[in-house]
Amino acid sequence: MRRIDNLPEAVNALIAGWAGSDVFVLFEATGHYDKALRRALSAAGIAFARVNPARARDFARSIGLLAKTDAIDARMLAAMAQCLRPGADGTTDPAREQLADLHKRRDQLVACRKQERTRLAATGADLLDELMQHIAWLDQAIQRIDRRIATLIAGQQGLHAAQRLMRSVPGIGPVCAATLLALMPELGSRSPKAIAALAGLAPFNVDSGKFRGARKIHGGRRRVREALYMAARLRHSNQIPVRSSLSCPERRGQTRQNRPDRRRSQAARHPQCGAS
Repeated sequence: MRRIDNLPEAVNALIAGWAGSDVFVLFEATGHYDKALRRALSAAGIAFARVNPARARDFARSIGLLAKTDAIDARMLAAMAQCLRPGADGTTDPAREQLADLHKRRDQLVACRKQERTRLAATGADLLDELMQHIAWLDQAIQRIDRRIATLIAGQQGLHAAQRLMRSVPGIGPVCAATLLALMPELGSRSPKAIAALAGLAPFNVDSGKFRGARKIHGGRRRVREALYMAARLRHSNQIPVRSSLSCPERRGQTRQNRPDRRRSQAARHPQCGAS
């Protein structure tokens, strides 16, 4: 095992030695700490896969590796790449990475503003003006971030087209669209079921033999779920029509037990169909 500093210069020097070879790199996702590695691999045209650390740990346990050291993890990740053959991730998009950074900063400012608003009730009169000034500054900072996000999206043809498509869905506003663009880059390249699983909205089976357990959602990207939840709340509060099997006036208030059989009702309206 070779240890290097997590700096662009050291990473670029390592990857330069792999040029022209059939190399596939697999590493654990570590947030912004693997940004230099991802950018260098994309620039060199080397395929790589960024895996969930929990999934890597599960693989280690499955092959009997209970201890955890840097050397063990390096051998485990190499074995994982050889055994599972994960698909290569797409190349990094600098504009989308910048959007993700701006979105993260916006979330931080919004969380700070929420905390300050909560403190209003417990703040004395001598500090109230200072607190209100800080909240006003946070409002302005959030507006500046929103303008930067809008400018960035408008300047990128792919992001702008994707945002227009998302905003055509009732309930999806600029914040929700920016969240999906920043944190769900797989949209448009994966199946609907795969996207639901990535967002943590896919109910997974819990079956064994004749036992049928309750389906539950698990894992996924929490911030994406929060954005979609707020979009659904907005759609409901504005009473935007939702196409549903219970949207017809004559079927409202009917339960599964007292709902008339569809085939019988159709035969009553169209006797010629029932005669056949």
